Amino acid sequence: MKKIFITLLAITALSACDIDRYPYGSMDSETIVNDPDASLESLLTGMYAQLKTWSDPMHRCGEYAGDNMMIRGSSTDAFYEFISYARTPNNYRLTQFWDSGYKAIAQASNIIGMIDEGQNAEIDSKIGESYYVRGMLYFYLCRAYGRPYYQNPQTNPGVPIVNGTPEDIINLELPDRATVKETYEQAISDLKKAEELLSVDKGPIFASKEAAQAMLSRIYLYMSGTYTTPNPEYAQLAVDYADKVINSGKYSLLPREQFMKYNTFVPENNAETIFAIKRVASEYSGYDHYYGVGGMYANIGGMGWGEMYASAKYIDLLDETGRNDWRTDSYNMVDARAAFIEPTYSTDANTGEYTEVFRFIKEDGDVLNYVQAETTRNGGIITAKDGDDTYTLIPVDTDQEIYSILYNDGKTYTGVIDNFITLNRVYPQFYITKASKEGEDTHLHSPLISRLGEIYLNRAEAYAKLKNYDAAIIDLNTIRERAIVGGGYSSLDASNASERIDKERQLELAYQAERSYDVFRNGKELTRQYPGPHNQFEDISATDFRVVYYIPQDAINSYPGTLTQNPTQ
Repeated sequence: MKKIFITLLAITALSACDIDRYPYGSMDSETIVNDPDASLESLLTGMYAQLKTWSDPMHRCGEYAGDNMMIRGSSTDAFYEFISYARTPNNYRLTQFWDSGYKAIAQASNIIGMIDEGQNAEIDSKIGESYYVRGMLYFYLCRAYGRPYYQNPQTNPGVPIVNGTPEDIINLELPDRATVKETYEQAISDLKKAEELLSVDKGPIFASKEAAQAMLSRIYLYMSGTYTTPNPEYAQLAVDYADKVINSGKYSLLPREQFMKYNTFVPENNAETIFAIKRVASEYSGYDHYYGVGGMYANIGGMGWGEMYASAKYIDLLDETGRNDWRTDSYNMVDARAAFIEPTYSTDANTGEYTEVFRFIKEDGDVLNYVQAETTRNGGIITAKDGDDTYTLIPVDTDQEIYSILYNDGKTYTGVIDNFITLNRVYPQFYITKASKEGEDTHLHSPLISRLGEIYLNRAEAYAKLKNYDAAIIDLNTIRERAIVGGGYSSLDASNASERIDKERQLELAYQAERSYDVFRNGKELTRQYPGPHNQFEDISATDFRVVYYIPQDAINSYPGTLTQNPTQ
Protein backbone atom coordinates (compact mmCIF):
# COMPACT_ATOMS: atom_id res chain seq x y z
CA MET A 1 0.00 0.00 0.00
CA LYS A 2 1.26 3.44 -0.82
CA LYS A 3 2.74 5.07 2.25
CA ILE A 4 1.48 8.49 3.27
CA PHE A 5 3.63 10.14 5.89
CA ILE A 6 2.51 12.65 8.47
CA THR A 7 4.62 14.02 11.27
CA LEU A 8 3.32 14.23 14.79
CA LEU A 9 5.30 17.29 15.77
CA ALA A 10 5.93 19.00 12.43
CA ILE A 11 3.66 17.36 9.89
CA THR A 12 5.52 17.95 6.61
CA ALA A 13 5.56 21.41 8.10
CA LEU A 14 6.33 24.80 6.66
CA SER A 15 9.30 26.10 8.62
CA ALA A 16 9.76 29.61 7.31
CA CYS A 17 7.61 28.09 4.56
CA ASP A 18 10.24 25.39 4.02
CA ILE A 19 8.87 21.88 3.59
CA ASP A 20 10.19 19.36 6.10
CA ARG A 21 10.86 16.57 3.64
CA TYR A 22 11.99 13.98 6.15
CA PRO A 23 9.38 14.22 8.88
CA TYR A 24 10.00 12.81 12.30
CA GLY A 25 7.36 10.61 13.93
CA SER A 26 5.69 9.63 10.67
CA MET A 27 2.56 7.54 10.48
CA ASP A 28 1.61 5.49 7.46
CA SER A 29 -1.82 5.05 5.92
CA GLU A 30 -2.24 1.45 7.19
CA THR A 31 -2.00 2.62 10.77
CA ILE A 32 -4.52 5.36 10.15
CA VAL A 33 -6.96 3.09 8.32
CA ASN A 34 -6.75 0.36 10.98
CA ASP A 35 -7.24 2.70 13.94
CA PRO A 36 -8.31 6.12 12.69
CA ASP A 37 -9.66 7.34 16.02
CA ALA A 38 -6.46 6.71 17.97
CA SER A 39 -4.34 7.99 15.10
CA LEU A 40 -6.32 11.20 14.95
CA GLU A 41 -5.78 11.80 18.67
CA SER A 42 -2.03 11.67 18.17
CA LEU A 43 -2.14 13.90 15.12
CA LEU A 44 -4.39 16.45 16.82
CA THR A 45 -2.07 16.54 19.83
CA GLY A 46 0.73 17.66 17.50
CA MET A 47 -1.52 20.28 15.92
CA TYR A 48 -2.54 21.76 19.27
CA ALA A 49 1.09 21.71 20.41
CA GLN A 50 1.97 24.14 17.61
CA LEU A 51 -0.61 26.58 18.97
CA LYS A 52 1.33 26.79 22.22
CA THR A 53 4.42 28.02 20.39
CA TRP A 54 2.34 30.28 18.13
CA SER A 55 0.39 31.92 20.97
CA ASP A 56 3.40 33.68 22.51
CA PRO A 57 4.33 35.92 19.54
CA MET A 58 0.62 36.17 18.66
CA HIS A 59 0.05 37.91 21.99
CA ARG A 60 3.06 40.17 21.76
CA CYS A 61 2.47 41.48 18.23
CA GLY A 62 -1.22 42.06 19.01
CA GLU A 63 -0.98 43.63 22.47
CA TYR A 64 2.33 45.50 22.41
CA ALA A 65 1.27 47.50 19.36
CA GLY A 66 -1.69 48.90 21.29
CA ASP A 67 -2.15 51.45 24.05
CA ASN A 68 -2.95 49.33 27.11
CA MET A 69 0.66 48.93 28.23
CA MET A 70 3.98 50.73 28.42
CA ILE A 71 7.54 49.46 28.87
CA ARG A 72 10.13 50.82 31.30
CA GLY A 73 12.63 51.58 28.54
CA SER A 74 13.86 50.61 25.12
CA SER A 75 14.88 47.00 24.66
CA THR A 76 17.10 44.97 22.36
CA ASP A 77 14.45 42.23 22.28
CA ALA A 78 12.71 41.89 18.94
CA PHE A 79 9.35 42.63 20.56
CA TYR A 80 10.37 46.26 21.05
CA GLU A 81 9.69 46.79 17.35
CA PHE A 82 6.03 46.03 18.05
CA ILE A 83 5.92 48.83 20.65
CA SER A 84 8.05 51.39 18.79
CA TYR A 85 6.55 50.74 15.33
CA ALA A 86 10.10 50.40 13.97
CA ARG A 87 9.10 47.66 11.56
CA THR A 88 11.74 45.37 10.07
CA PRO A 89 11.47 42.03 8.25
CA ASN A 90 14.24 40.50 10.39
CA ASN A 91 12.37 39.85 13.61
CA TYR A 92 12.67 36.40 15.13
CA ARG A 93 9.40 36.71 17.03
CA LEU A 94 7.48 37.40 13.82
CA THR A 95 9.31 34.47 12.24
CA GLN A 96 8.14 32.26 15.11
CA PHE A 97 4.58 33.55 14.68
CA TRP A 98 4.68 32.77 10.95
CA ASP A 99 6.45 29.42 11.21
CA SER A 100 4.39 27.90 14.01
CA GLY A 101 1.18 29.18 12.43
CA TYR A 102 1.96 27.53 9.10
CA LYS A 103 3.15 24.35 10.79
CA ALA A 104 -0.23 24.05 12.48
CA ILE A 105 -1.97 24.85 9.19
CA ALA A 106 0.06 22.10 7.49
CA GLN A 107 -0.81 19.62 10.22
CA ALA A 108 -4.49 20.51 10.11
CA SER A 109 -4.54 20.29 6.30
CA ASN A 110 -2.89 16.89 6.20
CA ILE A 111 -5.33 15.52 8.79
CA ILE A 112 -8.22 16.84 6.68
CA GLY A 113 -6.77 15.25 3.58
CA MET A 114 -5.95 11.93 5.24
CA ILE A 115 -9.17 11.01 7.03
CA ASP A 116 -12.51 10.38 5.35
CA GLU A 117 -15.57 12.07 6.80
CA GLY A 118 -18.73 10.18 7.69
CA GLN A 119 -17.23 7.26 9.64
CA ASN A 120 -18.71 8.35 12.97
CA ALA A 121 -19.45 11.49 14.96
CA GLU A 122 -16.22 11.29 16.94
CA ILE A 123 -14.00 11.15 13.86
CA ASP A 124 -15.99 13.87 12.10
CA SER A 125 -15.59 16.10 15.17
CA LYS A 126 -11.84 15.59 15.16
CA ILE A 127 -11.69 16.53 11.50
CA GLY A 128 -13.79 19.54 12.46
CA GLU A 129 -11.16 20.51 15.06
CA SER A 130 -8.60 20.62 12.25
CA TYR A 131 -10.83 22.86 10.14
CA TYR A 132 -11.27 25.18 13.13
CA VAL A 133 -7.54 25.51 13.79
CA ARG A 134 -6.77 26.11 10.11
CA GLY A 135 -9.49 28.73 9.69
CA MET A 136 -8.60 30.49 12.92
CA LEU A 137 -4.92 30.66 11.98
CA TYR A 138 -5.57 32.05 8.50
CA PHE A 139 -7.56 34.84 10.13
CA TYR A 140 -4.93 35.61 12.77
CA LEU A 141 -2.11 35.59 10.23
CA CYS A 142 -4.05 37.78 7.83
CA ARG A 143 -4.92 40.42 10.41
CA ALA A 144 -1.22 40.70 11.35
CA TYR A 145 0.28 40.66 7.84
CA GLY A 146 -2.67 41.98 5.82
CA ARG A 147 -4.29 45.40 5.93
CA PRO A 148 -7.64 46.05 7.67
CA TYR A 149 -10.54 44.58 5.72
CA TYR A 150 -12.25 47.89 4.93
CA GLN A 151 -9.17 48.95 2.91
CA ASN A 152 -9.52 47.36 -0.55
CA PRO A 153 -9.58 43.68 0.46
CA GLN A 154 -9.95 42.61 -3.18
CA THR A 155 -6.42 43.85 -3.99
CA ASN A 156 -4.46 44.12 -0.73
CA PRO A 157 -2.35 40.99 -0.09
CA GLY A 158 -3.27 38.63 2.71
CA VAL A 159 -1.22 35.47 3.28
CA PRO A 160 -0.46 32.37 1.18
CA ILE A 161 -3.17 29.72 1.18
CA VAL A 162 -1.33 26.40 1.42
CA ASN A 163 -3.78 23.65 2.33
CA GLY A 164 -1.71 20.53 2.67
CA THR A 165 1.52 19.25 1.26
CA PRO A 166 1.63 19.01 -2.55
CA GLU A 167 2.40 15.57 -3.95
CA ASP A 168 5.46 16.82 -5.81
CA ILE A 169 7.67 18.33 -3.16
CA ILE A 170 10.81 17.96 -5.22
CA ASN A 171 9.67 20.51 -7.81
CA LEU A 172 7.64 22.44 -5.30
CA GLU A 173 6.37 25.93 -6.10
CA LEU A 174 3.87 27.40 -3.66
CA PRO A 175 1.46 30.24 -4.48
CA ASP A 176 2.11 33.87 -3.65
CA ARG A 177 -0.05 35.64 -1.11
CA ALA A 178 -3.79 35.52 -1.67
CA THR A 179 -5.71 38.78 -1.27
CA VAL A 180 -7.13 39.78 2.07
CA LYS A 181 -10.60 38.95 0.73
CA GLU A 182 -9.51 35.50 -0.43
CA THR A 183 -7.78 34.77 2.87
CA TYR A 184 -10.87 35.75 4.84
CA GLU A 185 -12.98 33.58 2.53
CA GLN A 186 -10.68 30.63 3.24
CA ALA A 187 -10.94 31.21 6.99
CA ILE A 188 -14.73 31.47 6.79
CA SER A 189 -15.01 28.34 4.68
CA ASP A 190 -12.90 26.36 7.13
CA LEU A 191 -14.79 27.62 10.15
CA LYS A 192 -18.18 26.87 8.60
CA LYS A 193 -16.97 23.35 7.84
CA ALA A 194 -15.83 23.05 11.44
CA GLU A 195 -19.25 24.22 12.59
CA GLU A 196 -20.83 21.52 10.46
CA LEU A 197 -18.61 18.65 11.64
CA LEU A 198 -18.13 19.46 15.31
CA SER A 199 -20.81 17.66 17.31
CA VAL A 200 -18.67 16.38 20.21
CA ASP A 201 -17.83 19.03 22.81
CA LYS A 202 -14.66 18.13 24.71
CA GLY A 203 -14.51 21.37 26.65
CA PRO A 204 -12.92 24.79 26.13
CA ILE A 205 -9.36 23.59 25.55
CA PHE A 206 -10.46 21.91 22.32
CA ALA A 207 -12.16 23.31 19.27
CA SER A 208 -15.96 23.13 19.36
CA LYS A 209 -18.94 24.15 17.26
CA GLU A 210 -19.36 27.24 19.42
CA ALA A 211 -15.65 28.10 19.14
CA ALA A 212 -16.08 28.13 15.36
CA GLN A 213 -19.20 30.29 15.66
CA ALA A 214 -17.42 32.67 18.03
CA MET A 215 -14.56 33.09 15.57
CA LEU A 216 -17.01 33.64 12.71
CA SER A 217 -18.72 36.39 14.73
CA ARG A 218 -15.35 38.11 15.10
CA ILE A 219 -14.33 37.69 11.47
CA TYR A 220 -17.60 39.10 10.18
CA LEU A 221 -17.22 41.99 12.63
CA TYR A 222 -13.79 42.68 11.12
CA MET A 223 -15.48 42.68 7.71
CA SER A 224 -18.33 44.94 8.81
CA GLY A 225 -16.64 48.19 7.83
CA THR A 226 -16.19 51.25 9.99
CA TYR A 227 -18.86 53.05 12.00
CA THR A 228 -19.07 55.77 9.35
CA THR A 229 -19.20 53.37 6.39
CA PRO A 230 -20.53 50.07 7.73
CA ASN A 231 -21.24 46.94 5.72
CA PRO A 232 -24.73 45.86 6.86
CA GLU A 233 -24.47 42.38 5.34
CA TYR A 234 -21.41 41.43 7.35
CA ALA A 235 -22.64 43.23 10.47
CA GLN A 236 -25.78 41.10 10.36
CA LEU A 237 -23.70 37.93 10.01
CA ALA A 238 -21.66 38.99 13.04
CA VAL A 239 -24.95 39.28 14.95
CA ASP A 240 -26.17 35.92 13.66
CA TYR A 241 -23.08 34.03 14.77
CA ALA A 242 -22.96 35.81 18.11
CA ASP A 243 -26.60 34.75 18.58
CA LYS A 244 -25.64 31.11 18.03
CA VAL A 245 -22.99 31.21 20.75
CA ILE A 246 -25.05 33.15 23.26
CA ASN A 247 -28.20 31.12 22.66
CA SER A 248 -26.35 27.79 22.90
CA GLY A 249 -26.63 28.04 26.68
CA LYS A 250 -23.22 26.40 27.07
CA TYR A 251 -21.49 29.47 28.47
CA SER A 252 -22.30 32.09 31.07
CA LEU A 253 -20.73 35.36 32.11
CA LEU A 254 -18.93 35.01 35.42
CA PRO A 255 -20.43 37.02 38.27
CA ARG A 256 -18.48 40.17 39.10
CA GLU A 257 -16.51 38.75 42.02
CA GLN A 258 -15.59 35.64 40.06
CA PHE A 259 -14.72 37.65 36.96
CA MET A 260 -12.17 39.62 39.00
CA LYS A 261 -10.31 36.32 39.43
CA TYR A 262 -10.73 35.17 35.82
CA ASN A 263 -7.01 34.75 35.32
CA THR A 264 -6.71 32.29 38.22
CA PHE A 265 -9.17 29.72 36.87
CA VAL A 266 -8.01 26.89 34.63
CA PRO A 267 -10.00 27.12 31.39
CA GLU A 268 -11.76 23.79 31.99
CA ASN A 269 -13.34 25.28 35.12
CA ASN A 270 -14.33 28.62 33.63
CA ALA A 271 -17.92 28.93 32.45
CA GLU A 272 -17.12 31.96 30.27
CA THR A 273 -14.22 30.49 28.29
CA ILE A 274 -15.12 29.22 24.81
CA PHE A 275 -11.63 28.30 23.60
CA ALA A 276 -8.22 28.66 25.20
CA ILE A 277 -4.82 27.18 24.38
CA LYS A 278 -4.07 24.97 27.34
CA ARG A 279 -0.77 25.37 29.16
CA VAL A 280 0.32 23.34 32.19
CA ALA A 281 2.98 23.97 34.81
CA SER A 282 5.02 20.93 33.75
CA GLU A 283 5.77 22.70 30.44
CA TYR A 284 7.86 25.18 32.40
CA SER A 285 10.87 24.53 34.59
CA GLY A 286 13.00 26.77 36.75
CA TYR A 287 13.12 30.24 35.33
CA ASP A 288 11.12 29.39 32.21
CA HIS A 289 8.22 31.37 33.69
CA TYR A 290 10.29 34.50 33.11
CA TYR A 291 9.85 34.04 29.39
CA GLY A 292 6.09 33.54 29.28
CA VAL A 293 3.76 36.38 28.34
CA GLY A 294 3.03 37.24 31.97
CA GLY A 295 6.71 37.42 32.85
CA MET A 296 7.11 40.81 31.18
CA TYR A 297 4.04 42.20 32.93
CA ALA A 298 4.94 41.36 36.54
CA ASN A 299 7.35 39.71 38.93
CA ILE A 300 5.41 37.24 41.05
CA GLY A 301 7.06 35.09 43.67
CA GLY A 302 10.47 36.04 42.32
CA MET A 303 9.50 35.04 38.77
CA GLY A 304 9.27 37.44 35.85
CA TRP A 305 11.04 40.48 34.48
CA GLY A 306 8.23 42.85 35.43
CA GLU A 307 9.20 45.48 32.86
CA MET A 308 5.83 46.30 31.24
CA TYR A 309 3.01 48.04 33.07
CA ALA A 310 -0.54 49.20 32.59
CA SER A 311 -0.48 52.45 30.64
CA ALA A 312 -1.68 55.68 32.18
CA LYS A 313 -4.28 55.80 29.42
CA TYR A 314 -5.69 52.43 30.44
CA ILE A 315 -5.67 53.37 34.14
CA ASP A 316 -7.52 56.61 33.33
CA LEU A 317 -10.18 54.58 31.51
CA LEU A 318 -10.53 52.31 34.53
CA ASP A 319 -10.92 55.39 36.75
CA GLU A 320 -13.38 57.17 34.48
CA THR A 321 -16.47 56.37 36.58
CA GLY A 322 -14.68 56.48 39.92
CA ARG A 323 -11.22 55.99 41.31
CA ASN A 324 -9.98 52.44 41.75
CA ASP A 325 -7.98 52.25 44.96
CA TRP A 326 -5.47 49.41 45.32
CA ARG A 327 -4.24 50.37 48.82
CA THR A 328 -4.80 47.58 51.33
CA ASP A 329 -6.57 49.77 53.89
CA SER A 330 -8.90 51.37 51.34
CA TYR A 331 -9.09 48.73 48.58
CA ASN A 332 -11.98 49.49 46.24
CA MET A 333 -12.41 48.29 42.68
CA VAL A 334 -14.98 50.56 41.03
CA ASP A 335 -14.28 48.80 37.73
CA ALA A 336 -13.83 45.05 38.11
CA ARG A 337 -11.19 45.08 35.36
CA ALA A 338 -8.90 47.03 37.69
CA ALA A 339 -8.46 43.81 39.69
CA PHE A 340 -6.00 42.64 37.01
CA ILE A 341 -3.67 45.55 37.88
CA GLU A 342 -1.43 45.34 40.96
CA PRO A 343 0.75 48.35 41.84
CA THR A 344 3.94 47.48 43.73
CA TYR A 345 3.55 49.63 46.83
CA SER A 346 6.83 50.12 48.68
CA THR A 347 7.33 50.34 52.42
CA ASP A 348 10.04 52.24 54.29
CA ALA A 349 12.99 49.95 55.09
CA ASN A 350 13.21 51.30 58.66
CA THR A 351 9.60 51.79 59.71
CA GLY A 352 7.82 49.29 57.49
CA GLU A 353 5.27 52.02 56.74
CA TYR A 354 4.00 53.17 53.40
CA THR A 355 4.98 56.63 52.18
CA GLU A 356 2.06 58.82 51.13
CA VAL A 357 2.54 60.70 47.87
CA PHE A 358 0.65 62.82 45.41
CA ARG A 359 1.03 61.14 42.03
CA PHE A 360 0.40 62.96 38.80
CA ILE A 361 1.72 63.14 35.26
CA LYS A 362 3.54 66.28 34.19
CA GLU A 363 4.72 67.59 30.85
CA ASP A 364 8.43 68.23 30.44
CA GLY A 365 8.82 69.67 26.96
CA ASP A 366 7.60 66.93 24.64
CA VAL A 367 7.85 64.19 27.30
CA LEU A 368 5.23 63.02 29.76
CA ASN A 369 6.34 61.44 33.02
CA TYR A 370 5.07 60.48 36.44
CA VAL A 371 5.77 62.48 39.59
CA GLN A 372 5.34 60.99 43.06
CA ALA A 373 5.64 63.93 45.45
CA GLU A 374 5.73 63.11 49.18
CA THR A 375 2.85 64.70 51.08
CA THR A 376 2.54 66.41 54.44
CA ARG A 377 -0.76 66.92 56.25
CA ASN A 378 -1.40 69.86 58.54
CA GLY A 379 -5.01 69.86 59.60
CA GLY A 380 -7.06 70.16 56.43
CA ILE A 381 -4.10 71.41 54.39
CA ILE A 382 -2.12 68.92 52.31
CA THR A 383 1.17 69.87 50.70
CA ALA A 384 3.37 67.91 48.34
CA LYS A 385 7.12 68.36 47.90
CA ASP A 386 8.72 67.81 44.50
CA GLY A 387 12.42 68.65 44.40
CA ASP A 388 12.92 72.02 46.04
CA ASP A 389 9.31 73.09 45.53
CA THR A 390 6.35 72.57 47.85
CA TYR A 391 2.80 72.77 46.56
CA THR A 392 -0.53 73.08 48.29
CA LEU A 393 -2.99 70.57 46.92
CA ILE A 394 -6.29 71.91 45.61
CA PRO A 395 -9.29 69.61 46.30
CA VAL A 396 -11.07 68.16 43.29
CA ASP A 397 -12.85 65.21 44.93
CA THR A 398 -11.74 64.73 48.52
CA ASP A 399 -13.77 61.54 48.99
CA GLN A 400 -11.68 59.90 46.27
CA GLU A 401 -8.53 61.83 47.27
CA ILE A 402 -8.25 63.48 43.88
CA TYR A 403 -6.44 66.84 43.91
CA SER A 404 -4.76 69.29 41.57
CA ILE A 405 -1.70 71.54 41.81
CA LEU A 406 -0.51 74.65 40.05
CA TYR A 407 2.95 73.49 39.06
CA ASN A 408 6.05 75.64 38.63
CA ASP A 409 5.71 75.41 34.85
CA GLY A 410 2.47 77.37 35.12
CA LYS A 411 0.31 74.36 34.30
CA THR A 412 -2.34 72.75 36.50
CA TYR A 413 -2.08 68.97 36.93
CA THR A 414 -4.60 66.62 38.49
CA GLY A 415 -3.62 63.46 40.36
CA VAL A 416 -4.36 61.25 43.34
CA ILE A 417 -3.07 60.74 46.84
CA ASP A 418 -1.70 57.24 47.02
CA ASN A 419 1.14 55.22 48.50
CA PHE A 420 4.54 55.36 46.86
CA ILE A 421 4.85 52.77 44.07
CA THR A 422 8.24 51.20 43.44
CA LEU A 423 9.94 52.65 40.38
CA ASN A 424 11.59 50.71 37.58
CA ARG A 425 13.90 53.30 36.07
CA VAL A 426 11.51 56.26 36.35
CA TYR A 427 8.16 54.50 36.02
CA PRO A 428 5.82 53.28 38.78
CA GLN A 429 5.24 49.55 38.47
CA PHE A 430 1.56 49.01 37.71
CA TYR A 431 1.89 45.24 37.32
CA ILE A 432 -0.53 43.41 35.02
CA THR A 433 -1.66 39.96 36.18
CA LYS A 434 -4.29 39.09 33.58
CA ALA A 435 -1.81 36.76 31.85
CA SER A 436 -0.56 35.19 35.09
CA LYS A 437 -1.60 33.22 38.20
CA GLU A 438 -3.59 30.45 36.53
CA GLY A 439 -4.07 27.90 39.29
CA GLU A 440 -2.12 30.47 41.35
CA ASP A 441 1.10 29.29 39.65
CA THR A 442 3.15 32.50 39.10
CA HIS A 443 2.90 33.20 35.35
CA LEU A 444 1.02 30.12 34.19
CA HIS A 445 -1.52 31.24 31.60
CA SER A 446 -3.62 29.51 28.98
CA PRO A 447 -4.03 32.12 26.22
CA LEU A 448 -7.65 33.01 25.57
CA ILE A 449 -8.89 32.88 22.01
CA SER A 450 -12.62 33.37 22.62
CA ARG A 451 -14.79 34.03 25.65
CA LEU A 452 -18.41 34.99 26.07
CA GLY A 453 -17.67 38.58 27.14
CA GLU A 454 -16.22 39.29 23.71
CA ILE A 455 -19.24 37.79 21.95
CA TYR A 456 -21.62 40.23 23.64
CA LEU A 457 -19.35 43.10 22.57
CA ASN A 458 -19.15 41.74 19.02
CA ARG A 459 -22.92 41.77 18.86
CA ALA A 460 -23.17 45.23 20.41
CA GLU A 461 -20.85 46.70 17.77
CA ALA A 462 -22.57 44.88 14.93
CA TYR A 463 -25.99 46.08 16.13
CA ALA A 464 -24.66 49.66 16.27
CA LYS A 465 -23.42 49.39 12.69
CA LEU A 466 -26.92 48.22 11.79
CA LYS A 467 -28.24 51.30 13.61
CA ASN A 468 -30.12 49.07 16.04
CA TYR A 469 -29.01 51.06 19.06
CA ASP A 470 -31.72 49.68 21.37
CA ALA A 471 -30.32 46.17 20.95
CA ALA A 472 -26.71 47.40 21.03
CA ILE A 473 -27.04 49.13 24.39
CA ILE A 474 -28.48 46.00 26.02
CA ASP A 475 -25.41 43.98 25.04
CA LEU A 476 -23.04 46.82 25.87
CA ASN A 477 -24.52 47.30 29.31
CA THR A 478 -24.51 43.56 29.97
CA ILE A 479 -20.71 43.75 29.98
CA ARG A 480 -20.37 47.21 31.47
CA GLU A 481 -22.70 46.63 34.40
CA ARG A 482 -20.90 43.45 35.35
CA ALA A 483 -17.69 45.46 35.65
CA ILE A 484 -19.10 48.70 37.07
CA VAL A 485 -22.04 48.39 39.45
CA GLY A 486 -24.69 50.84 38.26
CA GLY A 487 -22.37 51.99 35.46
CA GLY A 488 -24.60 51.23 32.51
CA TYR A 489 -25.26 53.83 29.85
CA SER A 490 -28.71 55.40 29.65
CA SER A 491 -28.53 55.97 25.91
CA LEU A 492 -26.69 54.96 22.79
CA ASP A 493 -26.93 56.58 19.38
CA ALA A 494 -24.90 57.50 16.31
CA SER A 495 -23.15 60.31 18.17
CA ASN A 496 -21.64 58.15 20.91
CA ALA A 497 -21.84 54.47 19.90
CA SER A 498 -18.37 54.32 18.38
CA GLU A 499 -16.66 55.89 21.39
CA ARG A 500 -18.57 53.91 24.01
CA ILE A 501 -18.41 50.49 22.38
CA ASP A 502 -14.74 50.80 21.47
CA LYS A 503 -13.92 51.97 24.99
CA GLU A 504 -15.69 48.96 26.47
CA ARG A 505 -13.81 46.62 24.16
CA GLN A 506 -10.55 48.21 25.27
CA LEU A 507 -11.42 47.84 28.95
CA GLU A 508 -12.79 44.32 28.68
CA LEU A 509 -10.37 42.74 26.21
CA ALA A 510 -7.14 44.35 27.42
CA TYR A 511 -4.11 42.04 27.45
CA GLN A 512 -5.84 39.54 25.16
CA ALA A 513 -4.03 40.70 21.98
CA GLU A 514 -7.05 42.47 20.47
CA ARG A 515 -6.55 46.19 21.02
CA SER A 516 -4.35 47.33 18.13
CA TYR A 517 -6.42 45.41 15.60
CA ASP A 518 -9.65 46.87 17.02
CA VAL A 519 -8.34 50.40 16.56
CA PHE A 520 -7.21 50.01 12.96
CA ARG A 521 -10.04 47.85 11.59
CA ASN A 522 -12.44 50.69 12.42
CA GLY A 523 -10.25 53.25 10.66
CA LYS A 524 -9.15 55.04 13.83
CA GLU A 525 -5.83 56.46 15.02
CA LEU A 526 -3.78 54.91 17.79
CA THR A 527 -2.79 57.60 20.30
CA ARG A 528 -0.33 56.92 23.11
CA GLN A 529 0.04 60.21 24.97
CA TYR A 530 1.23 58.74 28.25
CA PRO A 531 4.59 58.07 29.97
CA GLY A 532 6.93 55.57 28.37
CA PRO A 533 9.90 55.49 25.97
CA HIS A 534 7.69 55.29 22.89
CA ASN A 535 7.03 58.34 20.71
CA GLN A 536 4.37 59.80 22.99
CA PHE A 537 2.90 62.34 20.58
CA GLU A 538 2.95 60.31 17.39
CA ASP A 539 -0.47 59.18 16.22
CA ILE A 540 -0.56 56.01 14.12
CA SER A 541 -3.29 56.18 11.49
CA ALA A 542 -5.12 53.13 10.17
CA THR A 543 -3.59 53.78 6.74
CA ASP A 544 0.00 53.91 8.01
CA PHE A 545 2.20 51.25 6.37
CA ARG A 546 3.34 50.18 9.87
CA VAL A 547 -0.14 48.95 10.80
CA VAL A 548 0.82 45.60 9.26
CA TYR A 549 3.94 43.58 9.93
CA TYR A 550 6.55 42.63 7.37
CA ILE A 551 6.59 39.07 6.14
CA PRO A 552 9.66 37.51 7.84
CA GLN A 553 12.65 37.75 5.52
CA ASP A 554 13.63 34.17 6.37
CA ALA A 555 10.25 33.05 5.03
CA ILE A 556 10.74 34.97 1.80
CA ASN A 557 14.27 33.66 1.33
CA SER A 558 13.29 30.02 1.74
CA TYR A 559 9.89 30.14 0.08
CA PRO A 560 9.54 27.83 -2.95
CA GLY A 561 7.94 30.45 -5.15
CA THR A 562 7.26 34.18 -5.00
CA LEU A 563 6.32 35.61 -1.61
CA THR A 564 5.57 39.31 -1.93
CA GLN A 565 6.72 41.60 0.88
CA ASN A 566 4.54 44.35 2.40
CA PRO A 567 5.29 47.93 1.28
CA THR A 568 7.99 49.85 3.12
CA GLN A 569 6.09 53.12 3.19
